[in-house]
Amino acid sequence: MSNGSSITEFLLLAFADTRELQLLTFWLFLGIYLAALLGNGIIITTIAFDHRLHTPMYFFLLNLALLDLGSISTTLPKAMANSLWENRAISYLGCAAQVFFFLFLMTAECSLLTVMAYDRYVAICKPLHYGTLLGSRACAHMAAAAWGSGFLHAVLHTASTFSLPLCQGNALDQFFCEIPQIFKLSCSDSDYLGEAGFLVLSACLILGCFVFIVLSYVQIFRAVLRIPSELGRHKAFSTCPPHLAVVSLFISSGIFAYLKPPSISSPVLNLALSFLYSVVPPAVNPLIYSMRNKELKDSLKRLITGCF
Repeated sequence: MSNGSSITEFLLLAFADTRELQLLTFWLFLGIYLAALLGNGIIITTIAFDHRLHTPMYFFLLNLALLDLGSISTTLPKAMANSLWENRAISYLGCAAQVFFFLFLMTAECSLLTVMAYDRYVAICKPLHYGTLLGSRACAHMAAAAWGSGFLHAVLHTASTFSLPLCQGNALDQFFCEIPQIFKLSCSDSDYLGEAGFLVLSACLILGCFVFIVLSYVQIFRAVLRIPSELGRHKAFSTCPPHLAVVSLFISSGIFAYLKPPSISSPVLNLALSFLYSVVPPAVNPLIYSMRNKELKDSLKRLITGCF
């Protein structure tokens, strides 16, 4: 293959060699996917239909659920289909579309998580200024900025990646089209220096978001510890630590997957890292925000009662 234009399809990583393990993988991914669809769908429906939840925090949570639904739907359905039908192929355009949508949704989610940390910081540390700093117009602008930054990043990154000349075959050591795996197919090391630099810059920006989130939670924890009521402290701490844990897992595993040196790269490590940052957060976020949120659970009960 002389360049990328001669490639009509890519071959994704097969999870198992035997038919039994392939079917087991299919059912495992199907269970995770359905759980993510159900959990995020419940959050979206509950927030949309209950006017009591039309507040900045739940507005951002609705956006997060939409992003989680989109991101997990970008990768898992194709992986399930390949396991079920024993077919590793994905078209060149399909791979480009998968890279674009995945980058779009993941970058937007990282930006939105930063906004959500700021929302919690203002709510707990500056409650008297909450209505001023997080009015309806400000919230709409923040959400639009998160989605817009994801779209712009995905357009630039996808165009740069698929302009590389590829001549090292078409097999990817991953269950979806991931940029580091496409890099390995480049004709020479010098071909992707510019794209690699852009990748490092993107990782630095994401790391900056992570630092902002951590600093916000440090201020939140300091403020919560000063609350005299034990019930108040428990309410404030109910979602913060699990949320911070998932955010840390999401960002750290993603950055490591994209920036790890080739010398420690292996199919098993690549698969584990990609699973941690692409599958775990969309499936776990609904549990964190629904099971530990009394207002959301009460709204869901009212919605179910009203339906019946």
